[in-house]
Amino acid sequence: MKIGFIGLGNVGSKLSNTLLRNGYDVNVLDLNKELVKQAEEKGANKTICADSPQMLMAAVDVVITCLPNPEASALVVEGEEGILCANVAGKLWLEMSSTDEAEVKRLGKKMQDLGGMMLDTPVSGGCHRADTGNIAIFAGGDREAFEFALPLLTTMGRRVLHTGKLGSASILKVLTNYLATTNLVALAEALTTAKKANMDMNITYEAIKISSGTSFVHETESQVILNGSRDINFTMDLVLKDISLFDQIAQNNGVPLRVSPLIVDIFKRGIETYGERELSPNIIKLYEEACGVSVLGKGFPPFMVDDEPEEKGAEVKP
Repeated sequence: MKIGFIGLGNVGSKLSNTLLRNGYDVNVLDLNKELVKQAEEKGANKTICADSPQMLMAAVDVVITCLPNPEASALVVEGEEGILCANVAGKLWLEMSSTDEAEVKRLGKKMQDLGGMMLDTPVSGGCHRADTGNIAIFAGGDREAFEFALPLLTTMGRRVLHTGKLGSASILKVLTNYLATTNLVALAEALTTAKKANMDMNITYEAIKISSGTSFVHETESQVILNGSRDINFTMDLVLKDISLFDQIAQNNGVPLRVSPLIVDIFKRGIETYGERELSPNIIKLYEEACGVSVLGKGFPPFMVDDEPEEKGAEVKP
């Protein structure tokens, strides 16, 4: 099976590396030629050298896209020399970007009308778990397409959930990102409050970790916050995109939100203050600067690292 992978950013580079590490024939495209070169050094583009999404789709069985926003995905799929310009009959497109449900359905219908298959397959769990093949993957679309894609999905991820119809995975992805972001803001407030109350920050971290207040976000992102690096390979503009998508889904369905608009406003203020490419955990700087403190601990790592061994993934059955 020949794989085409478009988008070698923070997540895409790690997912494509996992496929290469596990022996897949992977051929890549990215606007950043340095990222393409790095992938080639790890074994990409051994059989195909495509200059466009159209050429790539024509030469492979599966195209995977992992792009920063819906506009980029639309350009790669239906733009000039996009993947839909090739013969897609019998082929599969996996959309691994965090994107909009309506856009997934629109582009997916175009793919299906031309005889191809499409799944929206966003990931969740952090770049550190994408790096080891242990990330979670949601997959929305026809069961037939899901089963065709399952060997690839269980290589890139440890837990793979078929979420139902096309677009359902994208809804769940932005929902879970909203929950993670809300938790991040709450932790920023809690950690700053602990600092102002003269608590030991290492003890504070452990107290939260062993209590009902713990979470995946605390046990990972709080560590890089307390280290001071705040580096999780994710930026404020990407957070704002995801939580705004969640906010729109809720509004479209008549949900009277209270918390979500506050979180959106907090990240808009973070971007206005620090720039859209600021690392997302540095949202805590809004609180640090208001209180005149630095929320730091001792001995915490500068980066999140997945210390679990890489394992073959499996489908999660609800």
